[in-house]
Amino acid sequence: MAGAGPAAAFDALLVLSFGGPEGPDDVAPFLERVTRGRGVPPGRLAEVAAHYEHVGGVSPINAANRALVAALERRGPLPVYRGNRNWHPLLEDTLSQMAGDGRRRALCLVTSAYSGYSACRQYLEDIAAARAAIGADAPEVEKLRPFFNHPWFIEPFVESTAAALVELEQRGHGPAELVFTAHSVPLSQAPGVDYVVEVEEASRLVAEGVGGVRPWSLAWQSRSGPPSVPWLEPDIGGHLAARRAAGAAAVVIVPIGFVADHLEVVWDLDVEALGRADSVGLPAVRAATPGTHPAFVAMVGELVAERLDPSTAPRAIGRLPPCTTPCAPAPTVTGPSGASVP
Repeated sequence: MAGAGPAAAFDALLVLSFGGPEGPDDVAPFLERVTRGRGVPPGRLAEVAAHYEHVGGVSPINAANRALVAALERRGPLPVYRGNRNWHPLLEDTLSQMAGDGRRRALCLVTSAYSGYSACRQYLEDIAAARAAIGADAPEVEKLRPFFNHPWFIEPFVESTAAALVELEQRGHGPAELVFTAHSVPLSQAPGVDYVVEVEEASRLVAEGVGGVRPWSLAWQSRSGPPSVPWLEPDIGGHLAARRAAGAAAVVIVPIGFVADHLEVVWDLDVEALGRADSVGLPAVRAATPGTHPAFVAMVGELVAERLDPSTAPRAIGRLPPCTTPCAPAPTVTGPSGASVP
């Protein structure tokens, strides 16, 4: 990863994401690439493959990222490229294209708001490996900072959560609790608690932005890997059942860990989690992800402006300062913390 340099030298913006299959024939090789060497049980792979089959073998993340790239191209000022960790267009191919186009130094938006290994540091490793494979002609790539507490990341979630609450009220359900969810990770990846602390803070900011005295909690989703490996808990399905048993009248599920509708949102939440809620008699609605919400697109523009113009002060709201390095751990929060329900 290149260090800071003259802002004027940046000549491109790279949108870097996880990637996903573009059709049924892509599903098996995509999953093999994602899980290679990770000890994921064959049964889990078959289960995820079936989920992709239900959406035609095409990951919804692809259309979401194309839409985001189009919105950023309209905004400018930099030409925008798209690359992925796990499927085409692969990062190495995109960097090769950028080199062929004469791009020498790019900023990079990773489609995750958080620090942590899978959400941030692994992407730095991917960038370094792709640049090494290309060699001396590879453009330099500098990742934009985490944005979990930027006001324009929080705003779309506040709006969609408020809309989901209205929907429940119109159906005659409530008062509703908020259940935030993000992708679970192995506990071995969370010793620095940067990811957990940041997700908790973003959740708190949305709950506060919605207003009112409303219980909220945080659950985790979409775990994989060997059952013997401990991951962050509680799982969203069991948590919804527990909230119903504790007397919750209704819930809004807020996918705070996602910037757009991944398969983990449209299947793991819209099918599995909402199905589990229905099975225990708990009315539930899922809030929308930011996607190409104007505030989110404007936020990316502001993150770019921070790097193009050093006089642009990084913005953040809440208890934590802006994270001004690519993947820095979050500082410890003092005072009351965590969700407002057990």
